Amino acid sequence: MSVAAGTVTADRACEVRKWGGWIFGVGIWLLPLGWIDVTTYLTLTFAGLTMGVLLFLTASGLTVIFGLMDVLNLTHGAFFAWGAYAGFSLLNVLDRRGWIETATMGQSLADLGLVLLLALLVGAVLGFILEKIIIRRTYGNHLKQILITMGGALVMAEIIRIFWGPNDEAVRVPAALQGSWDLYDVLVNKFRGVAILVGLVIFGAIQLVLRKTKLGIIVRAGVENKEIVQVLGYNIQRVFSGVFAAGAALAAMGGVMFAIFNGRIYPAMGDENLIFALIVVIIGGMGSVTGSFLGAIMVGLAFNYVAFLVPKLALGVNILIMAVILLIRPKGLLGRD
Repeated sequence: MSVAAGTVTADRACEVRKWGGWIFGVGIWLLPLGWIDVTTYLTLTFAGLTMGVLLFLTASGLTVIFGLMDVLNLTHGAFFAWGAYAGFSLLNVLDRRGWIETATMGQSLADLGLVLLLALLVGAVLGFILEKIIIRRTYGNHLKQILITMGGALVMAEIIRIFWGPNDEAVRVPAALQGSWDLYDVLVNKFRGVAILVGLVIFGAIQLVLRKTKLGIIVRAGVENKEIVQVLGYNIQRVFSGVFAAGAALAAMGGVMFAIFNGRIYPAMGDENLIFALIVVIIGGMGSVTGSFLGAIMVGLAFNYVAFLVPKLALGVNILIMAVILLIRPKGLLGRD
């Protein structure tokens, strides 16, 4: 076989794997129609889309840090939990001032905006401090990164228990975001609708920054060859510090959105959601924000469908999806071949 023929065969195999992954992903949407009625299907689909978008908010920061910077950051779950607790504290302050129970839709959205802004700031500050103190010393050494970030996550979780206590706490939801809309017998939870919009905005913003701005070009170039970027006069270490802080901020924002979505918070919530975030990043492909978005939607939909049809298999279905995708596309849906 000639070199050219071998190349063509490899390209065709790659294309087959790519389309196989997409067919599998689309099939997750349609398969449940054989067992449930249309109204229930639409309700579950909307809930799955919401969960998928929230998973993307959590996984997007991990995609940026792990996929772009090649840093195995196990403190990601701790940033998630800190964002949730920071938002919880601000919501309690707003509630004591009477701004939660009597809020109009505009006021409720403003309250949510304040909570998200606080979570972003808390995550960014914690991420910047952590990167400067410990992560910077471990670039290029994955074993050190795993060990030191695991220790950092344990310390940050214990600090949460010291300040907020070890027990579950109920999270307040702004008044106008409570309840549901009835759209042709399909119940659409108000907060879930807002969550989907927030997730789409964040997805668009990340894509805009990475693809259309000078900063995004520098970040992507720094990942490929940071020495060349430094030669061109850019401080790549400062850029990577900013990227790490941004990833931590996204994790914190995902934490507060999940807290409002679930209606409760607890110190171990970060570790549980870290597993989902890792699954999403692996399914989507390392460094692919779009892949993480698609992977998150697949996981969210599959979890809701299976939880309704076969509840005992709900947690295991996400591992199954990851295994099937990796068999078809070893580097994930949109990972580089």
